[in-house]
Amino acid sequence: MSHDPSRPHPTYPWQPPPPPPPAPPRHRPDHPTPLGHHSDLRTLRGAYRRQRRVATLTALGYFVVFLALSGFAPSLMTATVTTGVPAGLLLGLIQLPVTWLAIGVYEHTARRRVDPLADRIRKQSEIDVRRGATR
Repeated sequence: MSHDPSRPHPTYPWQPPPPPPPAPPRHRPDHPTPLGHHSDLRTLRGAYRRQRRVATLTALGYFVVFLALSGFAPSLMTATVTTGVPAGLLLGLIQLPVTWLAIGVYEHTARRRVDPLADRIRKQSEIDVRRGATR
């Protein structure tokens, strides 16, 4: 057994143990998170919210109009548009193209407004991660 002089041992058992070594100082980042980072997420949320509202109001709005006409204007819905085709049937069949239109509007606004914002935020976060990894 060898004796290590750099580590003194207490002579008496009632003496307190030596204090622990001080904690290393915390490293503060050189580049804090950009100020606009949270506003970018807020902008993305707003664009996505508008996108959902437009698509929902397009599809459900037409369907509600169809149901209201069915309930409150039965004479309009039973009137014939062409030989043997009532207006109610025609308006019901138009629901499918209106739904496709809502899907098209949803995809168009996603490509035009939401996706570029999401790509910009994704690229910025990748840059932030790389910047943090090099430290």
